[in-house]
Amino acid sequence: MSINAERYDEWIRSSFIEINTELEEIYFAQDDPADVSLAGNSLRTLLHDEGREHITGLHNEGNTDEGFEAAFALLGNVGLYMGACRRHEITEPSREQSSPLIEASGLALHIGASLGVAPRFATSHLSTHNLARDGVYRSFTKLKDEFLFLDFNTRGIFAYKRAADALTRTVPLGITHPVTGDLLIAARQALEDVAAYNEQLFAQLDPARFFYSVRPYYKPYRVGKSEYRGANAGDFAGINEIDLLLGLCQAEDPSYSQLLVDKFSYMMPEDQGRLRDCMRRESLMDQILLGLQSPDSCGEYFEHNARLFLEVCEAHGHTASQHHNQLVDRFIEQPSSVLDQKHMAHITASGPPLEVLMAALQKLRDLRTAAPRDDIRSRYKDIASIRAAIGSPHR
Repeated sequence: MSINAERYDEWIRSSFIEINTELEEIYFAQDDPADVSLAGNSLRTLLHDEGREHITGLHNEGNTDEGFEAAFALLGNVGLYMGACRRHEITEPSREQSSPLIEASGLALHIGASLGVAPRFATSHLSTHNLARDGVYRSFTKLKDEFLFLDFNTRGIFAYKRAADALTRTVPLGITHPVTGDLLIAARQALEDVAAYNEQLFAQLDPARFFYSVRPYYKPYRVGKSEYRGANAGDFAGINEIDLLLGLCQAEDPSYSQLLVDKFSYMMPEDQGRLRDCMRRESLMDQILLGLQSPDSCGEYFEHNARLFLEVCEAHGHTASQHHNQLVDRFIEQPSSVLDQKHMAHITASGPPLEVLMAALQKLRDLRTAAPRDDIRSRYKDIASIRAAIGSPHR
């Protein structure tokens, strides 16, 4: 990491966080905590100017070729600054044709293009690739609720990755292999860990603080002339690997494949490779359905593994229901219902109106839970066929 990059990283971990935290306290104390135009002008100017001074030096320095990790960390730091400027409405995509953060845009576009990722901060910058110094990692603020969200989100992502890794290792073994059952148990346990982390997060996270002081940093913003959607907690391959390997979602489903295409550049390059590989694999569900057509050739482990497969599907569906029915409803939809109408246009991190986002999230939840819907490619009937064939009730 160059001297300029080190100094900028120190600023992100100190003054940047202090300024954001002070602004959040000002906003939250207002009668309308969603209105950032009422106070804090001097702090917003300080944030903009201090960040620009650091970034101008880095932009002039150019690509120092310090390797992927250093470049990706720098992209994250530039993205945190641009995300904070968007949160405090120093920038606002609807009133701009191009980002006024010229040096930051140039640097982000340069790094993003060289690494093959979106030129903005992504989920991995605040979770799986967020280097801690003396036990403290990068964040926007020092608010307790932001750290709660980041801590449990990171734990959940790694648990999903463990489940995905276990399922990926079943591919060269097949559903009738004796060891496949061990891997399915590992996947189920990892998904149960996700559910446990979710419960702890939902019990401790303050809905108002999350809605007004954490969520706004994840809004879309412009980099150069293009507007990039906000970072999403699902921007990693693991959760989609689970979808596809179980067979609950299908790569040939146009709406689901569009979701995958839209998120590729927001993932780490190695995740992009894993997901592309996974998209061409036969799912465990299809292996089981094929086995049911010739039960005499399935072997003694088929039924045992099929039961475990159903348990993994249930565990995955449970985490999807948790996310939608608790996080989205309690921490986004309910607080939005009392929001002043003037703030509704920019309520979601992904960009579309709230009702459009909710419909898309409901559809994804119903695919992952194999819900009985005929208007989407739910595997409800296939799951029911497997249950009936092996005599497995819902747990």
